[in-house]
Amino acid sequence: MGGSRPARVVCENYKRELPHFAPWCAMSLGLAQRQGNLLDDLDRFCDEALAEGSIYSVLHRERDKLFPDEFFADLFSDKGRRSVPPSVVAVVMVLQRLAGLSDREAVEHYSFDARWRYAAGVGGYDRGGRGSFAHTVLVDMRARLEASGRSRRIFEVTVEAAKEAGLVGAKRVLDSTPLYDAVATMDTITLMRSAVRGLLKAADGELEGELRAVIKSGDDYASSAKPQVDWDDQDARDNLIDSRAKDAYACLALLEGRELAPEVKEAAQLLASVLGQDLEQAEDGSFRIARRVAKDRVISTVDPEARHGHKTSARGFDGWKGHVAADPDSEIITGTTVTAGNQGDAGAAPCLVEDIVPSSPAGPAEDGAEQSSPVAARQAGGGRRGHGADKKANKQAAHAARRAAHAARRQAKLRSRKAAAAQRDEQEAPAVYGDAAYGSGELLAYLHENGIDPRVKVQPPVAAGGLFAKDRFKVDLGAGTVRCPAGSTAAISFGADGSGAACFGAACSTCPLRTSCTNAIAGRTISISAHEELLKTQRGRCADPSFAADYRATRPKVERILAHLMLRRHGGRRARVRGRRKVDADFNLLAASRNLARLAVLGLRSTPSGWVAAGT
Repeated sequence: MGGSRPARVVCENYKRELPHFAPWCAMSLGLAQRQGNLLDDLDRFCDEALAEGSIYSVLHRERDKLFPDEFFADLFSDKGRRSVPPSVVAVVMVLQRLAGLSDREAVEHYSFDARWRYAAGVGGYDRGGRGSFAHTVLVDMRARLEASGRSRRIFEVTVEAAKEAGLVGAKRVLDSTPLYDAVATMDTITLMRSAVRGLLKAADGELEGELRAVIKSGDDYASSAKPQVDWDDQDARDNLIDSRAKDAYACLALLEGRELAPEVKEAAQLLASVLGQDLEQAEDGSFRIARRVAKDRVISTVDPEARHGHKTSARGFDGWKGHVAADPDSEIITGTTVTAGNQGDAGAAPCLVEDIVPSSPAGPAEDGAEQSSPVAARQAGGGRRGHGADKKANKQAAHAARRAAHAARRQAKLRSRKAAAAQRDEQEAPAVYGDAAYGSGELLAYLHENGIDPRVKVQPPVAAGGLFAKDRFKVDLGAGTVRCPAGSTAAISFGADGSGAACFGAACSTCPLRTSCTNAIAGRTISISAHEELLKTQRGRCADPSFAADYRATRPKVERILAHLMLRRHGGRRARVRGRRKVDADFNLLAASRNLARLAVLGLRSTPSGWVAAGT
């Protein structure tokens, strides 16, 4: 993950992505009070009532170490009114995700729940601390984080603290869980009308007039409601589909070959995707719904990136998949990502295990990046930002000094991490655990290339109807042949990518075992993967009792982690936002909140030499 970006760049991105919030961009960094009040009744009550391992106690004690205000300085300008201290907002965001609350509910808890105020460090109401703030502050903070290019910084802080405390080893357990989208799944007619309506909305006045001129169905596409027809009449339904499809195709034909504005081009592409996936043309030229489901079907024009998904062959869902990697011993989540619901688990695995790949960077930030960690941010800020230091020369000198000091600290930290990683690798080899969804040849090859032990299951070969499975055939890659159970041999024809196939053809016509082997007229064909040898070796490992025992003792822990993440329906199983990027950031923040709750149980505490945990 790259370093912090200048506040000016963040501000420009912020204005471009959320123009209705542009007036708020000119806002300077607000600072929280760091001087505690021993006479504060709320703090004194919570000190006595809350357990030391409570997340509220840890956030109260370590808030300034985890989320110093200076850590978020790149999100704000040097001018403008003071923001709500970002350290306070970060605490509220973490507790909000942990409790599964909406923005309004989270602000209400902050205002009236003593534990939330204690965790945020604002104390009671007679202390002069911030009593409340608008729920839109949380919306604003998420937008600023997204525009900065480092929306994962809160999660990165939890992982960095866990690693420094010695809680993260070289093993990873992987799994995924469905995330239901935040929109309604649309049928074909609703998809078409919504896509046409979106195109008309994106077009300027002149182009909109041209588009409406080619629409011949009489539909003004102003309402999202379905047209009023007799839905029990098959002819009426067919005419409705045909007329709206012809409207859509007429609009696309009008736009063909033109230079289009980006938003118009995007709307036209979405319309073309909707038409291509759901419709087919009959012999008489009319359009009808195709009797199939497209492989990458768009299910909503409101969230075009969401997809149909299947966690199992019997259980489907609409939306996304949330993927996690975790340390099996401490149960700290070390990586997350979100993909469309129709994407396989193995394809998301490489980005989840980057931190144990020997060639990967030592940390999430680039060398020399400013404020790459909360400690660096707090030290670079000199503890506090002055309200009256405006002289340019002094600012430049202080900035140069901070950069030099940070660079030295960064190099020292890198050396320390490399030494710790080398010692760790001597004691514990990197390993990845996953179910059969991760047993693809591509992932096995990736793990072997990077020196990671693949402790993943591989699907056993199966054949429909109880016929002979592939494991009944002897594959000899050296000789390039396959021998069937009856003793016939067929040569393997390899393709450019290393995969191939062996066709037995005529040998099957007189084979006495044909009825137990194949129903194909052309005979049995055995497919050969480009990673056939790796798959065969891994299947053999899975049959080893010691491998199975280690797998059963380690891999199921990720199921408990996912259960904790999905505990709350709002913002847990059900996405709160639209678009893969935003869902990914929200899921990552959920993992950060779960990490902090786990670190509290493990006794995380800061010391002058760094983070430590109970018993380490």
